[in-house]
Amino acid sequence: MPPLPPLALSMGEPAGIGGEITLKAWRALHASGPAFFVIADPNWLGACARALGLDVPRAPIRDPSQAGGFFPEALPVLPLRLAGDVVPGQPDPRHGAAVIEAIRLGVALAQEGRASALVTNPIHKHALYRAGFRHPGHTEFIAELTGAAEVAMLLAAPGLRVVPLTIHVPLRTVFERLSEDLVLRTARLTARALAADFGIAAPRLAIAGLNPHAGEGGEMGDEEIRLIAPAVLRLQKEGLLVSGPLAPDTMFTARARARYDAALCMYHDQALIPLKTLAIDEGVNVTLGLPIIRTSPDHGTALDIAGKGVADPASLIAALRLAAELAARRREAERRGARGLT
Repeated sequence: MPPLPPLALSMGEPAGIGGEITLKAWRALHASGPAFFVIADPNWLGACARALGLDVPRAPIRDPSQAGGFFPEALPVLPLRLAGDVVPGQPDPRHGAAVIEAIRLGVALAQEGRASALVTNPIHKHALYRAGFRHPGHTEFIAELTGAAEVAMLLAAPGLRVVPLTIHVPLRTVFERLSEDLVLRTARLTARALAADFGIAAPRLAIAGLNPHAGEGGEMGDEEIRLIAPAVLRLQKEGLLVSGPLAPDTMFTARARARYDAALCMYHDQALIPLKTLAIDEGVNVTLGLPIIRTSPDHGTALDIAGKGVADPASLIAALRLAAELAARRREAERRGARGLT
């Protein structure tokens, strides 16, 4: 079987730490892989390397098929020009079109099978909004580009996977957006993805309550009784291994985490605080429900440390490795399905 195509990496916000962690990720992976190419401005990357004192040769490529040959000796770069110079820590809306195009091109290459997956460097949403970007973030933009009807965000780290049902919304609107149907749809999507891409034949899902002590029998809120518990019962009747609603303050202990493969949480911080507390440098964002594989580091643009040489590439390295792992598993599943194997 021929090797998988290389991974595509979008440049993200040029004024953030994306350039630095990309260069450092190549230094960590060039001898062992997985091979990747970055969609970026070669001049910008060169300026980053010089400013940070990073000895990273760069090889402009015309096509992703060239990346594997260059990767052991140089970082392959699929050129995409920025509008001008970049000042670390100072996002410039003029660069927004190129940042958006890098994502769009990465999606297209993954859809065409010329990249085995897309890994996205962090973007600065406010700068993109000023450039005309109209999506809440990467996830919604990529879902639209791929025609995905339903997506969810899974955050993965060693020992914990979490899926927030509501993401980048004010806390006061969480109560309005939660519904039994949302719990059902997210749980089913998560179970399918864990089985198909993570190789977990019978995924175990833990579903958090919304209120303190999971509502304390209705004394501290009734969302558990009205919305969450009925969804859990219905999922169990469908044959899924689901438990809940669980008290959020105890479901992330080491003993509790051993009893499930992913935790479904009601809102952003309920999911991300435990994950980042346990493994802030190794968290990976995975978009579930896409026809392509997309991962991302679980951190932002870090404008406050951009250009200072102190950015940690661990999360990007983890995102690249997980993308390659998921791509290999998906291809094997497709191969087995084509041959009628189980």
